[in-house]
Amino acid sequence: MAEETETRRRIKQIEVMVSDAIRETYDTTTLVFFTGNDHLEYKPGHFLTIDPHQFRALERFTAYLEDQKGKKEPARAYSLYSAPHEQYLATTVKEETYQSGATKYPPLLSPLLVNRLPIGTKVIVTGFTGPYTLPDDIESRTDHVVHICAGSGSVPNMSIMKYALEHHPTIRHTFLYGNKTWSDVIYAKQLRTMQDAHPETLKVVHALSRERKEDPTQIIVNGRISRDLVSQHVPDPDGAEFFVCGPGITKWDRQRAKEAGTEPTLRFLESSLAILDDLGVKKQQIHNESYG
Repeated sequence: MAEETETRRRIKQIEVMVSDAIRETYDTTTLVFFTGNDHLEYKPGHFLTIDPHQFRALERFTAYLEDQKGKKEPARAYSLYSAPHEQYLATTVKEETYQSGATKYPPLLSPLLVNRLPIGTKVIVTGFTGPYTLPDDIESRTDHVVHICAGSGSVPNMSIMKYALEHHPTIRHTFLYGNKTWSDVIYAKQLRTMQDAHPETLKVVHALSRERKEDPTQIIVNGRISRDLVSQHVPDPDGAEFFVCGPGITKWDRQRAKEAGTEPTLRFLESSLAILDDLGVKKQQIHNESYG
């Protein structure tokens, strides 16, 4: 009951203003919001939601999709990139795409947020919530946090890691980050800067599945995040706490598989959880969140 009361107290609508829009990659933008003098209470890893109905530019698209779906378009959830100790609020949004035969409906909100939200725009956001957060008692649980991410799955993990490095400096972090190419890597510069600032407690490993890239100052491997890669960089899985975030099987994947009489193909999240299970990692050591 106390937890439910705290959640209700924390979630509220806030009017913010876009103070900066930082292009992270060709399809990803970090939106920095000015919040006035409001003291914002949230946990590292939380998300906010944005309702598409507030944008006049989307009215006709919203109405069309509601006609097609027969229901009201919901607010979209976006993980916070900022951490509670930082003097700003920020979320990073990756533009969704429409793929014929794979995506049932075209994306509504993310193209606007990534490409066409001018500085000074006022936005109503609702926050903050979500179970994918850094536990308050993390220091009593472990001295090693392992982040296993793909694509924009890095967003909540960056919030978690920034906060932990600031408030739990004895905990070491291994950040295993999978992408197709180097141009897909969100926060490439930030991760490099953070690793240089915390050489004893942070190791970043980039796994690129469609490109070979050489950089003697960074750990970059060719291929996907695999059992061997996890074992190589996490020799102590029994004592670690894992935060796994990335694309997972969607309801559309399940629907198509059911129509075809097959099982849906495993995506990043399910594959990563299978790796940890194979390594004998207990479920209570694993935190996971999917998108897609």
